[in-house]
Amino acid sequence: MKKILAISTFALALALSTGLNAQKFPGLDKSPLDMAAFPSDYKVSDKVVRITYGRPQLNDRSLEELAPVGQVWRTGANEAPEITFYQDVTFGDKEVKAGTYALLTIPGESEWTVILHNGLNQWGSYFYKEGNDVARTTGAATTDGNVLEEFSITFKEVSGGAHMVMGWDTTRVAVPISW
Repeated sequence: MKKILAISTFALALALSTGLNAQKFPGLDKSPLDMAAFPSDYKVSDKVVRITYGRPQLNDRSLEELAPVGQVWRTGANEAPEITFYQDVTFGDKEVKAGTYALLTIPGESEWTVILHNGLNQWGSYFYKEGNDVARTTGAATTDGNVLEEFSITFKEVSGGAHMVMGWDTTRVAVPISW
């Protein structure tokens, strides 16, 4: 009886495991998820800020087509990026409490409006409501001779804090963060 039970259990386990081998996985995302943090040194456990965002690519399209001037943009691809401050900071010229926020932008010709919003887990900016803004600031839009095919965010250390720098095509936008 014990032998029959053991064989039955083995057969059942074998039958169930064949479904695992047949699992199909999706291909790579066209706009992969990325993360930037400050400080970026992995040895430092005391992060000040971290952002996760989708990285769309130009693919022979213009920046203005993908992030239209004067319209609220998700600041990347897919879900709106989430930015986490691990301590209270000054974001641009606004005091912001520690916490996690959606990051949205309104591209402009010479400056971008950068928005921290408490509408987390939102697809794009389709459900954006200005009343849920936590802070709005601006960052000057400059140009660079180097073209970035993929939208990118990084942090640049400066005296008293860091600049969150967003770049795509030849456009660069920096927002100061201090603490």
